[in-house]
Amino acid sequence: MTLQVQLVAADRSVWSGEATMVIARTLDGDLGILTGHVPVLGELADGVVLIKTTDGEVVSAAVHGGFISVENDTVSLLAEVAELSNEIDVDRARAALERASSGGEGDESLSAAQSRAETRLRATEAHP
Repeated sequence: MTLQVQLVAADRSVWSGEATMVIARTLDGDLGILTGHVPVLGELADGVVLIKTTDGEVVSAAVHGGFISVENDTVSLLAEVAELSNEIDVDRARAALERASSGGEGDESLSAAQSRAETRLRATEAHP
């Protein structure tokens, strides 16, 4: 048995296919999904989504906000922004993290930029 998985960003379809497992971060914590999982609707937190495909590959993506829905072995990840790890420019993400980290303390926009850059870097590190 497999999961049918769709990872969709606001502007495009990011990844779609069959998988044996999905791990995603929600506002309530990390959620691991295998076949037969009970129905779930949750809010995605900024974090890394891992999808283990049926051929053993692990797809890693940086996800920023959105929702996850699980029902009848179908997993839908509807993100505000999502990038596959192989699409992320690591040097650019590091530079963004450096800029955000050196900014003024208490600046919410810099804090959000720092969180996005950290998530993007974690996604590249999670990719085997």
